[in-house]
Amino acid sequence: MSLSRFAFIHCKESLKCTFQLSRKFASASPKYEYILSEKKGEKQNVALITLNRPKALNALCDGLMREVGEAVSRFENDDTVGALVITGSEKAFAAGADIKEMEDHTFSIAAGGNFLGHWAQVSQCKKPIIAAVNGYALGGGCELAMMCDIIYAGDKAKFGQPEILIGTIPGAGGTQRLTRAVGKSLAMEMCLTGNQITAQTAEKRGLVSKVLPPDQVVPEAIKLGEKIASLSQLTVGLCKESVNTAYETTLEQGLKYEKRTFHGTFATDDRKEGMKAFIEKRPPNFTNS
Repeated sequence: MSLSRFAFIHCKESLKCTFQLSRKFASASPKYEYILSEKKGEKQNVALITLNRPKALNALCDGLMREVGEAVSRFENDDTVGALVITGSEKAFAAGADIKEMEDHTFSIAAGGNFLGHWAQVSQCKKPIIAAVNGYALGGGCELAMMCDIIYAGDKAKFGQPEILIGTIPGAGGTQRLTRAVGKSLAMEMCLTGNQITAQTAEKRGLVSKVLPPDQVVPEAIKLGEKIASLSQLTVGLCKESVNTAYETTLEQGLKYEKRTFHGTFATDDRKEGMKAFIEKRPPNFTNS
């Protein structure tokens, strides 16, 4: 057997083993202290992460956000999951960060350590994440919702960045993502006064994509996740990255990035299958390759 042939077989078997271990790890359902996690949808292809600190209105303590990060990472590496939904309770998506936990922090602790660092697991997930928001989404709760790709909100939901009222400012994206979503004037007013906005205002200003009755928020978010999960996950990931690039580059740079990514899809089997299925007037059979 040639060396190249041996290397190919060895590599193939290693990848197979790694894939099996990944699937085994992904299929496990660890018990968490502050969240609930499960798979939803007809094909069990949507992950649902529920914040579960009801007595504290889902205040985002360090332990809760670490668990959210771990769950997001687990589902991101689960090939059977195509989209994620993060939700809270009907009373509160998350009423903010845990102030008692942060009260004694010093500048050296906040700036020198990894304070809030693990929150990035949500915004950096390659799979689409939908925030299903009911009740209060304030401070860190509003920031967590904005880290997601799409926000569905109940008609009684409230959004706000009240950090100024306790002598600090948003620290997990509030001044940046909110400004990009609703514009400078409204974002400035919210951040400088702590004023809240309704779900209806949030929808009008582009922060929220759909407002629903409270009991329909999670089911509709799961339906949306199912629709996304039924598509080519390879292409979905590329499309998400391209849309996010619009917030990080100039229009000219963004258009170049989009065109390169568009051209890149012509090297995929799913692009071939999608166009062939369209011409043949049948549903596509995507293989995520």
